[in-house]
Amino acid sequence: MAVERLRNRPCGGRYGDLVQSIGNTPLIELPRLSPKPGVHVWAKLESRNPTGSVKDRVARALIEDAEEKGALQRGQTVLEPTSGNTGISLAMICAQRGYRLKVVMPENVTPERTQLLRMYGADIVYSPGSEGSNGAVAMALTMAEQDPTCYMPYQYGNEANPNAHYHGTALEILEELEEVHAFVAGLGTGGTLMGNGRRLRETFGAAVKIVAAEPMQGEPVQGLRSLDDGFIPPIIDLSLLDRKIFVTNHDAITWTRRLLDEEGIFAGVSSGAIASIAVRIAGELDEGNVVFVVADDGWKYLSSGIYTLPVEEIENLDSTVWW
Repeated sequence: MAVERLRNRPCGGRYGDLVQSIGNTPLIELPRLSPKPGVHVWAKLESRNPTGSVKDRVARALIEDAEEKGALQRGQTVLEPTSGNTGISLAMICAQRGYRLKVVMPENVTPERTQLLRMYGADIVYSPGSEGSNGAVAMALTMAEQDPTCYMPYQYGNEANPNAHYHGTALEILEELEEVHAFVAGLGTGGTLMGNGRRLRETFGAAVKIVAAEPMQGEPVQGLRSLDDGFIPPIIDLSLLDRKIFVTNHDAITWTRRLLDEEGIFAGVSSGAIASIAVRIAGELDEGNVVFVVADDGWKYLSSGIYTLPVEEIENLDSTVWW
């Protein structure tokens, strides 16, 4: 790698508290995964946020937006559906800001996520694991209707979610790269795709391709969703996407291991799915920059065994017990 393309930053700056330090994550080139010399694959390492995921950006935006609008008062309870990361991020911020937090989460998530939520003081209500994140959303909406004293940010329909990326993540990418030819993120709430996609499209026009990694229907890739399962988050504008490419759970796990084994990136499973699509897109280019989001780190998935199993045994994993 040419030395002139390396831009080392200071230690990270000085902040008044932990919440202020969210963002400003590194952009890491992954030369071993690049399929061609003229194509550069870059990972936006969101695992460097305080609780280890991109959802720190979203949770801060959700809470600060509610505070600015007067919708949230100190001592009030925040209620939110989550598959883990948003809940953990909200739990940290709510503890700092003096709010109670109740999360609705599928019962079959990894125990690490439950432990982290309880560590930060959150109350957990479990939804049926077989219904995935859609079941958690439905249960949380019902609970919010029954208890109007709770405030539900509802990341799936709150524009503060994509705005966190439009005003944050995307600007950081643009500070580091003069051109972006493709941006790849997972299809989850839609916030990462919509916020980054809008900003990059405004900057580069049709020259940048906005690509979603979407799990095949019935494939339980943690953190991602198939739109064919029947729920399309209100913040998603499908017209912004150039492509949606399907991934399987096996692809996600295999590429999570490749990130670790070949580039030293200790990432969560959704990041493996996204990386697989980013490298596929890179293979279609003759030159240029492909950026993808490493949504979280791997600490919350250690109990799944995917980081230590021999690769040939991965396909025998029953992902329904740790989704």
